Amino acid sequence: MTEKEKMMKGDAYDSRDPELLKMYHRARKLIQAYNTLDSELLEERERLLTELLSFKASGVWIEAPFFCDYGSNISIGKNTFVNTNCIFIDNNKISIGQNGLIAPYVQIYTATHPLKASDRIIEEGGGSRYLTHTKAVMIGDNVWIGGNSVIFPGVTIGNNVTIGAGSVVTKDIPDNVLAYGNPCKVIRSL
Repeated sequence: MTEKEKMMKGDAYDSRDPELLKMYHRARKLIQAYNTLDSELLEERERLLTELLSFKASGVWIEAPFFCDYGSNISIGKNTFVNTNCIFIDNNKISIGQNGLIAPYVQIYTATHPLKASDRIIEEGGGSRYLTHTKAVMIGDNVWIGGNSVIFPGVTIGNNVTIGAGSVVTKDIPDNVLAYGNPCKVIRSL
């Protein structure tokens, strides 16, 4: 099994694998071009996003600057708006439905590491590396995620959900609710 296959399966993998580094550097070039592009060059913005992301439906708008690890593991449904300074650590699939609103500074993580340092850090050949695992993140349709929220690896957020600003979403959130807090919890039905 390749390191990429291990990564997508959620097994421990080497993030410095040559194939993964090639994907990473490709994404960095596209992101740099996107983040420095004149905002009026709409066709070029579309081209760069289409090349970067796994899937981008019509009407998707991503404000610059935007950051991700690979881009190729991100899919975004139609008419979704991603505001400025969002970070999507897409070491596994990040799926965002249609008509979403992702506020500034939202962070979506798919990567995680063993908690115990001796389990996380592997000493070898006079150097060290660390173990990484991944879990996909799924966000439904018509979801609004407030600014400065953090979505943890493996979380699923249902349809028609509002996540309050500054939330730390550590567990799944069902459809049709308002949820917020650290840790994020359901406050009421919508």
